Amino acid sequence: MEFVNVIVDISHEKLDRIFQYRVPPELKGRIRIGMQVNFPFGTGNRPMKGYVVGGADVPDYPSEKIKALTGIVPGSVPAESQLIALAAWMKETYGSTMNQALKTVLPVKQRIRQRQERKIVLTANRETAQCLLEECRRKHYRAKERLLEALLESREGHLDYDRSVKELKITSSVLQGFQEAGVLRVESSTRYRNPLEGRFSKQPRTIVLNQAQRLAADGIWNSYKKEGGRTYLLHGVTGSGKTEVYMELIDRVIREKKQAIVLIPEIALTFQTVGRFYERFGERVSVMHSRLSDGERYDQYLRAREGKIDVMIGPRSALFTPFLHIGIIIIDEEHESSYKSENVPRYDARETAIQRAGMCGAFVVLGSATPSTDSYYRARSGEYGYYRLHERIGEASLPQVPVVDLREELRAGNRSIFSRKLREAMEDRLRKHQQIMLFLNRRGLAGFVSCRSCGKAIRCPHCDVALSLHGDGRLRCHYCGYETEMPKVCPSCGSPYISGFRAGTQQIEREVQKVFPGARVLRMDYDTTRSKESYEKILTAFGKGQADVLVGTQMIVKGHDFPGVTLVGVLAADLSLYASDYRASERTFQLLTQAVGRAGRRDLPGEAVIQTYVPDHYSIQAASRQDYEGFYEQEILYRTLLGYPPVYSMLGIYLSCREEELLEEQAEKLGAYIRDLDVPGVSVIGPAKAALAKKNDIYRRVIYLKHQSEGTLLKIKQKLEKETEQETVWEEVHIQYDWNPLNVY
Repeated sequence: MEFVNVIVDISHEKLDRIFQYRVPPELKGRIRIGMQVNFPFGTGNRPMKGYVVGGADVPDYPSEKIKALTGIVPGSVPAESQLIALAAWMKETYGSTMNQALKTVLPVKQRIRQRQERKIVLTANRETAQCLLEECRRKHYRAKERLLEALLESREGHLDYDRSVKELKITSSVLQGFQEAGVLRVESSTRYRNPLEGRFSKQPRTIVLNQAQRLAADGIWNSYKKEGGRTYLLHGVTGSGKTEVYMELIDRVIREKKQAIVLIPEIALTFQTVGRFYERFGERVSVMHSRLSDGERYDQYLRAREGKIDVMIGPRSALFTPFLHIGIIIIDEEHESSYKSENVPRYDARETAIQRAGMCGAFVVLGSATPSTDSYYRARSGEYGYYRLHERIGEASLPQVPVVDLREELRAGNRSIFSRKLREAMEDRLRKHQQIMLFLNRRGLAGFVSCRSCGKAIRCPHCDVALSLHGDGRLRCHYCGYETEMPKVCPSCGSPYISGFRAGTQQIEREVQKVFPGARVLRMDYDTTRSKESYEKILTAFGKGQADVLVGTQMIVKGHDFPGVTLVGVLAADLSLYASDYRASERTFQLLTQAVGRAGRRDLPGEAVIQTYVPDHYSIQAASRQDYEGFYEQEILYRTLLGYPPVYSMLGIYLSCREEELLEEQAEKLGAYIRDLDVPGVSVIGPAKAALAKKNDIYRRVIYLKHQSEGTLLKIKQKLEKETEQETVWEEVHIQYDWNPLNVY
């Protein structure tokens, strides 16, 4: 390349374009796409850094006007051109600078010094070495004697260099003398840091698929071979063996010399998931997540790029593994909101995975027991292929799920965390030495207000979502900005028992120890999982039967498989219904279905007790029956009537500024500009205060747009981007875009 196209390494919209530079003679042959380089910028030739995003032999401008690069940033990691193209797509789709998109698709930003493994290898034949050993003994060359004895005793014919030097007290002169005599040589090789080394069995395990699994695997594979890259939804009840279908498809992909990416929603799932894949594919499996050291992450990046692994497993960022020949991308528990980034660019890993797969002819499998309404909607329309696993594998059956009305418990004088039904069930399981999981549904706990007598929450009259209680004592809607005073009695039944929910996992742990003194209890939540291997330690201990009860938040109910668990207690099933979010019912159904699905996954029958103040709500009733279709029909009707995704597309426009008055002024101008566009069918909500209206002394406002066509909203977004480029005031008021927001801003 004679010339390179560079994007400046700064998150500033005004510099978010390509600049061309000449490659000087000393750098020719060393520049690669994705490298970080140094160059002079502007009239003052200010030294800057940037990414190489392309190259050319013919310049776009007069060559005499093109400046030269000044160097390569030491330690920069070159990106693959496919990831550069993906970053460009993310920039256009999700509204960010190219630099922000590039930093997202480059999970590893800089080189880390690699570990070198040295060994001392015996090159002389054993007879010669034995004679030399006898000579050393006669002459009392003790160091040489120790080294030769160790080499002759070694079964491998070599010794670890560092250990030998330390333990045998060998000097460099001894080694050099033997090397010059041809007795031995010192070999150096790169040793990759492997976060999975020594943690899993290397014994390959053969899995025989049942008929339903085989039909799903064959159906997806045959469709892929016939139609090419496509997206498939694998819908299977909890315990139906979706993972076995994943592994069968991966095995077929690997046989075609291609690679696989497996996304999981949380780090908490990594240990158990990786263990199962490691048993099947051995050392060709690796993992990428934020708990790895910089060195471990860098080495997994290299192993993937150099083709030393076939399967990469991890949360959202693993999607950007630099594989060159991707055959399949699997997104397990595809309904989880953690697949949506909360940082700019606010990309959806599902949509981004489909885009990346399309670039390399791969196919995508979305798996879940409770598919997102969006994915199921697309599957029913024929956009996605659809395969269903109706039953659990083996002899296991779905658990019995009684629903306990906490209003009745209150009337009966029971103010305990545990209903009478759950307490009796826990006593029974502890007596039988079976395990229990207690799930506190804390999702959506941001200031909701509900009545303990009738179970109803105070909702927005315009958006049909729960209002949130703020520090000033007022209730607000996080979509349209509607607000009202906090009532002293329930507006529905007049009860004075109206308040928020304050129980936490620590309180539940103490209550279990108080009510059941002999029970061994483990707690898994944010506070107990901060260290690198804390997830693994807790889950391993519980899996080995070292505890009777596991108490935790949603991280304990996602994808884990514990054969000894026969009882799950859901302590506050309806908390997530009170989130200020149109997806509240969907998230409640998904959480409850996943939670009850942890019970009875082997030979022993399971039971799950759901405790709630609103036992008749359709999401809770459907979860107790494990009835996805029944839930979907109710939910899609609600989405249709109120114009929410997936029936309508939704665009969130997030504004922030240090000056509240300036923010208010610009938000109103932007809202007026959108309304003046007068696009038929577009609903404009706001501007309104964000859910967190002020953060770190920065004020925040939000506008939502809804329309049946995503393309129409995309055109409006592009017009807004051009409009805001015209005024310098938008350098002070920051703007972000979010498609079909999964969490309120």
